[in-house]
Amino acid sequence: MRSLAATALSAAIWASAFCGQAAAQDHVGPITEYVKANVATWLSDPLLIGAINEQNAAHAGLTQADIDALDKQWRAEVEAASKPLIDKVLGNALSKFLAARQSESGGMITEAFVMDNKGLNVGQSDITSDYWQGDEGKWQKSFGAGAGAIFVDEVEKDESTQTLQSQVSVAISDPATGQAIGAITLGIDVEGL
Repeated sequence: MRSLAATALSAAIWASAFCGQAAAQDHVGPITEYVKANVATWLSDPLLIGAINEQNAAHAGLTQADIDALDKQWRAEVEAASKPLIDKVLGNALSKFLAARQSESGGMITEAFVMDNKGLNVGQSDITSDYWQGDEGKWQKSFGAGAGAIFVDEVEKDESTQTLQSQVSVAISDPATGQAIGAITLGIDVEGL
């Protein structure tokens, strides 16, 4: 009888943990659908594809040491008065494109940034804390997973806006080749879904 009670208790704990895990993932479907309905169309925009391909060509010879140096420069510039690397990225046509798409979302998109095939920022709607995303799940589970991959991260509270948001990252493919050339990460206001 004791083992039956222990088994029932173990099953109840497992079911509770599983249900809690499922509830924590309830945002994945709605965010994926939002991206497919509202974002997918502009992921093949010639401006976006051209900017990624151009940066991929320009960065083809970068070593990991070069990437680390660029990331270190970016991180230093975040707090500095002079921001040549940040200003170059934020001032480009792709960043303006992303800022416009974010504005058009009516608050659903809280941030947007595009990464190249090395995980370096190509364009962004707002300043990110770092330049290299290649060591993070947002790049590894989108670009790293190949064409068509979508990765929806956990829901977190944005301290600056006090809203619940999740980042969704999507591999971006060149329509001419079908090959993944980069990725985009979007912050999505979960409360607005």
